[in-house]
Amino acid sequence: MKAKHAGLYIFMVLLALVVVNMLSDKLFLRLDLTEDNRYTLSKATKDILKNLDEPITITAYFSENLPADIARTRQDFMDLLTEYRNISKNSVMYEFVNPNADEDIEKEAMSKGIQPVLINVREKDQMKQQKAFLGAVIQKGEQTEIIPFMQPGTAMEYALSSGIKKLSTENKPVIGFLQGHGEPELNALQQAMTELMVLYQPKAVNLTTMPNALDGVSTLAIIAPTDSIHPEEFMQIDAFMAKGGRVYVAMNRVDGQLQEQRGNPLTTGLESWLSQKGIIVENNFVIDATCASIGVQQQQGFFTFTSQVQFPYIPIITKFADHAITKGLEQVVAQFVSTVSYAGDSSIHVTPLVFTSEKAGTLSAPLYFDIQKKWDDRDFPLAQLPLGSLFEGNFVNGIHTKMVVIGDGDFAINGKGQQARQQNPDNINLMVNSIDFLSDDTGLIDLRTKGVTSRPLDQLEDGRKAFLKWFNFLMPIVLILILGIIRSQQQRNLRMRRMEEGYV
Repeated sequence: MKAKHAGLYIFMVLLALVVVNMLSDKLFLRLDLTEDNRYTLSKATKDILKNLDEPITITAYFSENLPADIARTRQDFMDLLTEYRNISKNSVMYEFVNPNADEDIEKEAMSKGIQPVLINVREKDQMKQQKAFLGAVIQKGEQTEIIPFMQPGTAMEYALSSGIKKLSTENKPVIGFLQGHGEPELNALQQAMTELMVLYQPKAVNLTTMPNALDGVSTLAIIAPTDSIHPEEFMQIDAFMAKGGRVYVAMNRVDGQLQEQRGNPLTTGLESWLSQKGIIVENNFVIDATCASIGVQQQQGFFTFTSQVQFPYIPIITKFADHAITKGLEQVVAQFVSTVSYAGDSSIHVTPLVFTSEKAGTLSAPLYFDIQKKWDDRDFPLAQLPLGSLFEGNFVNGIHTKMVVIGDGDFAINGKGQQARQQNPDNINLMVNSIDFLSDDTGLIDLRTKGVTSRPLDQLEDGRKAFLKWFNFLMPIVLILILGIIRSQQQRNLRMRRMEEGYV
C-alpha cells in the first residue's frame, strides 16, 4: 500500500513538472528587485512592441560555455527576448546561434557585423584566451540593425528597443546643429552622433548661408560657439521657438587655457540673448573639491617626471536632479564650467539638473591658474551650485517651449583627428538625454542609462578616514580580548563547581 502511494506521489510530482514546463513556455514572470528596475520593461518598449506593423526577427549570436559572469549576459538577453515575444504577441521572434560551434556560422556572424572579443578563461589552473560572440542582428523585411557587442551590465533594453524603433521609424526627427561661429562640426561629436543617429537625423545648419535652415528642425543644438553670433540669427532662433521649436545650449562663458595657465571671459552674444530671457550663465569658473587630476611636469635634479595634481577647475559632477534627463547618471566630468541661474519672472518653470558637490566655489574671470596651490576647505564655501537647468514656458509670443542650458560647452565634444579624445559615457548621456527630452520622443530616454556605468565612492573627511582605519584595526583585537575574558571566566567557574561537594 505504501509503495502504491509512493508511486502515485512520484507520478503527481512529474506531472506537475511537465505542466509547469509547458506553461513556462507561454507565460513569463520575474521579480525585479534592482534599484533601477533593470529587469522591468518600460512603457516606451511596450508601446513600440504593441505597434509593430511587421514581424521582427532577432538572431542572437552568443557563444556558449563562457565564464559565469559573462554567461549571465546570455541568459538575461534570452529572458528579455522572451518578454518581447510575449508582449508583441509573437511579432518578435528570436533564435540563438553559437558561432563557436561551426566555422561557417562564425564567418556568417562576422560578415553581418558581429565582432568577437577575447576573454580570459581559466582551464585546468591555466589562463587562456577564448573568442566570444555577444551580439545580435535585428531584421524587419530587408532592413537590418546590428548590435555588434552586448556589454555585460549595460542597458540591454535600450539597445534592443532603439534598434527595433529605428527599423520601424520612416521619418526621423531632424536635430539641427548651429554652425558658423566656431562650433564643433558633427564629426567632432562622434559619440553623441552614434547615439543620436539611432532615432534622429542630425543636420548642420548655418543661419547666414542657408535659407529657411530651421524648417523641419525639431530641436536646435547650440554647442560651444567661440565667435560672435549676429543679432539676425537670434531673431531666426526666436522665430523658431515661436513655432514651438526647442533649443539645447551647451556654452562656454569662460575660456581656460591650461598651457598658458590663464582663464578669460568669453563673449559671443549668446549670453546676452539668454539674459533677455532671464537665463544667466555667469562669467565665472566653478571650482569643486570633488575634481579630476591633471599631469604636471616637475623637475628634480637632472630628472623630469609627471605627477598627478588635483585640479578643482575640472569638477566631477555626481549630484543630479530626479528628472528624466539625468535619471541614471552617476558621474559627469566638466571642464571650466560656469553656474547657470534664472532671474526672470514666474512664467518660466526652472528645473536645475546638475549640481556641484557640497564643497564648491566660484572665481571670476580673468584669473591665473596656480597649479601648485594647496587647496583647503576655506576655498570651497558654497554647496550644490546649479551648472545646468531645464527651462519650460512661454519664451516667445506666448508659445510654450523648452530649453536646456549647460554652463560647459566642451563636456561632450570628442574633437577631430589626433586631437580626438574619448569622453566619459555619462557626459554623452547628459547631452543626448537632453536632446531626447526636448524632442519629445517615445520615452526611450529612460532606458539609455539603465545599467551601471560608474559607482564612485563617497568622499570621506580625513578625520573619519582615520577613525575607520583604527576602528577596523582595533575592533577585532578588542573582540578577541572580550572573548578570551569570557572563556577564562567560564573555565574558572567550571573549576569552582568541580571543587564543590557532590559535583558529578
